[in-house]
Parts: sequence; C-alpha cells; structure tokens
Amino acid sequence: MSAFKSKYQDELIANATYIGTPGKGILAADESTGTIGKRLSSINVENNEANRRALRELLFTAPGCVQCLSGVIMFEDNYYISLCVGKLFVEVLKENKVLTGIKVDKGTIELPGTNGETTTQGLDDLGQRCKKYYEAGARFAKWRAVLKIGANEPTPHAIHENAYGLARYAAICQENGLVPIVEPEILSDGSHDINKCADVTERVLAACYKALSDHHVLLEGTLLKPNMVTPGADSARVKPEVIAEHTVRALLRTVPAAVPAIVFLSGGQSEEEATVNLNAMNMLKGKKPWSLTFSYGRALQQSTLKAWAGKAENIPKAQAALLTRCKANSQATMGTYKGDANIDGASESLHVKDYKY
Repeated sequence: MSAFKSKYQDELIANATYIGTPGKGILAADESTGTIGKRLSSINVENNEANRRALRELLFTAPGCVQCLSGVIMFEDNYYISLCVGKLFVEVLKENKVLTGIKVDKGTIELPGTNGETTTQGLDDLGQRCKKYYEAGARFAKWRAVLKIGANEPTPHAIHENAYGLARYAAICQENGLVPIVEPEILSDGSHDINKCADVTERVLAACYKALSDHHVLLEGTLLKPNMVTPGADSARVKPEVIAEHTVRALLRTVPAAVPAIVFLSGGQSEEEATVNLNAMNMLKGKKPWSLTFSYGRALQQSTLKAWAGKAENIPKAQAALLTRCKANSQATMGTYKGDANIDGASESLHVKDYKY
C-alpha cells in the first residue's frame, strides 16, 4: 500500500503532531445549536445568538487556558462569529498558537436492517466544505461515528459501515489540508462489564485501521478520538488503574505507532473521572508509542457553565473554573495530576443516554 501523497503532507503531519503535544489537548466546543441550548437551559439561560457567543467568548479568551490547549473544535455556525473586540474566534486562537477545527459530520441516521444502530451523514459535499474551511483558517476536522453495545451489537455490518465512513471522511479531509480526527465512539450505555467494552473497542478500532489503510490515509497526519475502555454506565465502577490497563492494551493491539496522538473523548464521565483516568494511562509503565491527551467538551465546560450562570459579573469566576480543569488535564497528559482540582461538583456524572451533539 502506498500512503496518501499531496502538497499538504508535511503540513498534515506537523499539525497532527502539534495537536498531540504532551501538556496540551483539545477543547471540544462543537455543540450544535440544539445541544448548546440544552446546556444553557440547565443554567436557566435563553438559547439565543448573543448568549451562545458570550459563552464561547468566555471559553476562548479565558486567561491562562491557551497554554494548556493545542486545538479547539467548533461547530460551523460559530466558526465565523466575531468577538466583541472585532476579531474572529479563529484569529484570536491562532494568535495564541491554538489550531481550530470544525465538526464536519451531519449527524447520525438509523442503519436499515439493524436494531437501532446508526451511520453518520455528511460525505456528499464534504470535499467542497473542507476546502472552504481550510481557506477560512481551519486546520483539522472531526467526524463522529456512534456504536452501541447490546446483546448482539455492534453488528459486523454497523462496524464496517462506520469504519468505512470514517475512512472516506479522513481521505477527503487530507486531500483538502485538514487533519482528520477519527472518532468511533462506543457509547457507555448499558450494564456490560469492562471486558465486554475492551472486546468491542478492539474490534471497532481494528476495522477502522483496516479501512484507513484501504483508503490510503496518511496515518501520521491523523488523530484518533476513542472512548476509554470502561464498564457500562449501569455497571459497577472500577479503579482508574484498571481502566488505564484495559484501554492502553486495546490501543496497543489495534492502533499503529504511526498515529501521533490519541485524544480521548470523555463519554459522559464526570470532569474528575475524565482527568483521573487519563492521568492513570499516562502513569502506566510500558510501551505507548503515541501521546495520550484529551478532546473534552462537557468534561472541560461543566463547572465553567455553572459558575457563569449567564451573568457577565461571573465571567472571571467561570474562566477560573475553566483554567482549573485545563491545568488538571494538562497535568494528566503527563501523568502528574495530584487530584487537587476535584472541587465544586467536578465528580458529578455527565452521562446522557444515547448522547447526541
């Protein structure tokens, strides 16, 4: 197999490597208008453009946070929004050496012939959109495939369809200069144990890398955004060290060393769980050929949202809450987190069944 070749090759490798820098991670702020509306309603704030912009401005300009971030993922509708100071979000982030990316999928639809399994839409005009996003300053993209664990799920059909959808997306992104984040999320819904999750994770990731190989995707210019290997949300908890061991083992068995970084999703874990589990992985002895960092949405924003409560006078307090979580996760990427950010509801579960963006 010959890997992808284009004028963007060196840039893709450099950007993917930069995003995966130990000590840094991604702030996922790519919620759709409907999803951010749910977040705002939880603090009794109206879902309008002014409030959405205020929240994102709060996040993107929080003092000290950019030192812990290498990337920010945005939703298309807020990519072209300006700050009050008259600069686009993308420009402000670029000045602070934070790369911007865009969620490019168009959501999931049911896969015919299955028991509620899904596939992801958005390939038809993806090339044109990626070209436009690159011209606007974006340097990476995200596409979320969703699989569930059930008595007979995920089926081989669903695994195959989602793996090849992710591979086609990745190839199109690279043709247009964007580093693709490959995100095959296995939902934590259910009562399965950690061994079941490990088995499914390995099967899904093996299928994804087979598909990426078949599509000649340049692995050095990609990132993987997987779930951590955990018991189901309705199952008994296990220690972070157990999650770390099962997750890293599944990755070692399936993810090529050419991939520069793995940027975990939080998958409805509490803010503190997401940090502690990432820290445990980076403390684990043994071979880890990729950097292990984060691409968190709710697990970076929840305490910030509560502290803000839609009030301008609370912005400094909210930005301080964000900095606390950014620093904790920055430390976790190096295995040096000491647990001192477990404050103000950081252990509250963020699990939402059948989570949709």
